[in-house]
Amino acid sequence: MTGKNQHKILVVDDERSMREFLEILLSKEGYQVFLAGSGEEACRMLDQEHFDLLITDIKMKDINGIDVLKRAKEISPDSIVIMISAFATAETAVEAMKEGAYDYIPKPFKVNEFKKIVRDALEAEKKVARRAEGASSIETHLGFLVGDSPQMKKVYDLIDRVAPTKSNVLISGESGTGKELVAKAIHRQSPRKDKPFVVINCAGIPENLIESELFGYKKGAFTGATTDKDGLFDVADGGTVFFDEIGELSPAIQVKLLRVIQERTFTAVGDTEEKSVDVRFISATNKDLESEVIKQKFREDLYFRLNVIHISMPPLRERIGDLPLLAQHFLEKFSREHGKDVRKISAYAMDILSQYSFPGNVRELENIIERSVALETSNIVLPESLTLSNFQRERIRQDRRQRDLTSRGISLDEVLADIEKDYILKSLEIAHGSRQRAADLLGISMRSFRYRLEKLGLQSLPD
Repeated sequence: MTGKNQHKILVVDDERSMREFLEILLSKEGYQVFLAGSGEEACRMLDQEHFDLLITDIKMKDINGIDVLKRAKEISPDSIVIMISAFATAETAVEAMKEGAYDYIPKPFKVNEFKKIVRDALEAEKKVARRAEGASSIETHLGFLVGDSPQMKKVYDLIDRVAPTKSNVLISGESGTGKELVAKAIHRQSPRKDKPFVVINCAGIPENLIESELFGYKKGAFTGATTDKDGLFDVADGGTVFFDEIGELSPAIQVKLLRVIQERTFTAVGDTEEKSVDVRFISATNKDLESEVIKQKFREDLYFRLNVIHISMPPLRERIGDLPLLAQHFLEKFSREHGKDVRKISAYAMDILSQYSFPGNVRELENIIERSVALETSNIVLPESLTLSNFQRERIRQDRRQRDLTSRGISLDEVLADIEKDYILKSLEIAHGSRQRAADLLGISMRSFRYRLEKLGLQSLPD
């Protein structure tokens, strides 16, 4: 980092090597770094100096990190506090959050992730204000769409431009990207907003029923037709029809739909009289309809009638910058719905989410957050609270390694060291700090265990 950063950071840790490591790391980033070797020393320094950020170990001999946190919040409520610990538990993390900590970071941590958390913490207030303002205008304007990435801003611009027109719209994108939300946003901003918005799930209606569902039927048209029934086009007259997964329509229904679009008329099943209809058509698909046309699975003339205006919805992995805003949106939504007071997603939990590729896109994120809120017993979503399956967690690790390898290369030694650290720390946790028991769990000798601790810089961990 060039230039001198005005942010003052106080590092509190009774382990000298950790203090010195953090001093070097943060100084290189341009921060003004101050050191305290104990909780007592930190409290004295807090009385004499204002710090923008306090980084403190939780477990210290004299005054622990929680007490330092409380003292910091008494003296300077606007100071941001990050807790670090080699043996942090969900209980201590929750206690720290309740006392006003920004986040907690378990040791050992990855340098780049640590630097990012520090940057985010120092910009927290500004980020929250900016995002809250952006989210408010977007949600007020469009209803439910959330995101301020360049990709989504292009979508918002298209919605603004196409909504007042009568043009048919085709929305493409993977499942779970929010295609129906875009359709609703277009309808709500159109002159038809006070008329019906009718959703037709093309994949969910059996083929032998879809014609009667769309066009209605006359009494006696078929067995069971004991009365006249209006179809969905009758219901939608004057409003908007949204065809979800239009690519699933059969060739026979495609022909009938083409006539409705061209002529603005249709005939109920069993009737001879044509009805006029005034509807706008918005369609969505997760298929490549151009390829379907080439394969003669979708009519070319219908495709061009539907695809007057095309809106492409980006998958979540291509707008990962929207993840914090989306996650917070769902957190607040489900906290209200479940009567919970879950206010925040920890930075480490967010980091786990940001490493995931989300094959189910925004819908999958929504489900993850809802489960986490429903099961959470505290006011913060911690990494342990994320109800990700082992398959999903392994996929996160694989996705991350693959991205690192393809984008900038990796250090295989560092990757293996990280894995080794994880197993050593987990074994110590299970063994309640007993090195001999941890070595036994790993199937290695005590001598080998000590060597690995020293090699990985973990020799100062308490017994």
